[in-house]
Amino acid sequence: MPKITYIEHDGTSRTVEAEVGATVMETAIRNKIPGIVAECGGACSCATCHVHVEETWKEKVGPPSPMEEDMLDFAFDVRPTSRLSCQIKVSAELDGLVVHTPERQG
Repeated sequence: MPKITYIEHDGTSRTVEAEVGATVMETAIRNKIPGIVAECGGACSCATCHVHVEETWKEKVGPPSPMEEDMLDFAFDVRPTSRLSCQIKVSAELDGLVVHTPERQG
């Protein structure tokens, strides 16, 4: 199973196993990762699962879709590496992915 590391705004790091085909958001919720609220449950209709993808993973994760970019307008502390974790599907290629949660969600 691929592993994902979530780093909280205070530097606390948690590495968990993720199921291929799940999303980074679903993996966070299953593992009670702080900082991922996911109010819409993964429908890309809020910005409460916002993460900053570590720069070295940006290309592998890919860019946000136009709909995701619109939702990121409602997020806190948006950066060039910002993504909604509900829109990142876990694959074997993402084994080792590192994402950072912002200080608060949009």
